[in-house]
Amino acid sequence: MAKTIISSLFSFPGQKSIYKGKVRDVYNIGDKYLLMIVSDRISAFDVVLPRGIPYKGQVLNQIASKFLDATRDVVPNWKIATPDPNVTFGHKCDPYPVEMIVRAYLTGSSWRTYKAGAREICGIPVPDGMKEHQRFPEPIITPTTKAEHGSHDEDISRDEIISKGLVSEAEYDRIEKYTMEVFLKGSEIAAEHGLILVDTKYEFGKKDGEICLIDEINTPDSSRYFYADEYQERFDKGMPQKQLSKEFVREWLMLNGFQGKEGQKVPEMTDDFINEVSERYIELYEKITGESFEKADITDVPGRIERNCLSFLKTL
Repeated sequence: MAKTIISSLFSFPGQKSIYKGKVRDVYNIGDKYLLMIVSDRISAFDVVLPRGIPYKGQVLNQIASKFLDATRDVVPNWKIATPDPNVTFGHKCDPYPVEMIVRAYLTGSSWRTYKAGAREICGIPVPDGMKEHQRFPEPIITPTTKAEHGSHDEDISRDEIISKGLVSEAEYDRIEKYTMEVFLKGSEIAAEHGLILVDTKYEFGKKDGEICLIDEINTPDSSRYFYADEYQERFDKGMPQKQLSKEFVREWLMLNGFQGKEGQKVPEMTDDFINEVSERYIELYEKITGESFEKADITDVPGRIERNCLSFLKTL
């Protein structure tokens, strides 16, 4: 039986359509709700890798669920229930066509942009003389366009978002406020568990005139974490930071000659490697939440998900 869920093609009562992302299969239920199945697919360099990772979907779904609950007092969100360890059920919202990226440190793509000479990121001025992994004086919001299927997100400034009519000025200001408040709440929770929330992305939508936080939040697939106890020493010595993210998967791929470029072949993902990645994701869960991970029954993941979702939908 299937110990991972790589793809789904369920038929639920009231189902209108299915959207398949890199990791999530999203079912539109009656144009009113979304049933989001977090699969065990794993992607890197915009490529979905050929094998699934046991428990990965459960890890991502349950981290996001916990953070959605923890930030509900800050901003309304789309979640209603989690009928299965891999599934979140919630309100269907009209998504805004931008993603809100929050950065507290100069690292990753922002560092590469800065190193190339830029002193402005998405219209936000960045001071001279900064070093890789250095903390910004204050966290900055660097939005991107929300890419259509198959295309890449593009950096965009606040002024461009408003002038292009993507989001009204009043709503954008509200979304920026929510973004920063959710990020600061996530940073507080991370600090309680010895972590630094370095950067992350949030998405928002609108339901009945109300702005809501949607999709996943603060997961290791959408966020970068540093270990707090080692940060300063590593920064002072110019050493790479110890990270809590899926960066280790990208590093393994690069070591094996794959960066998603044309003509490159995904290296063989052995059982040992698959198990190692699964264990790392469980470690991520336990570090980020401060709780022990309870493994769901993976004897038949698709069957379990279908049973639990059908049972839940009967209660509506």
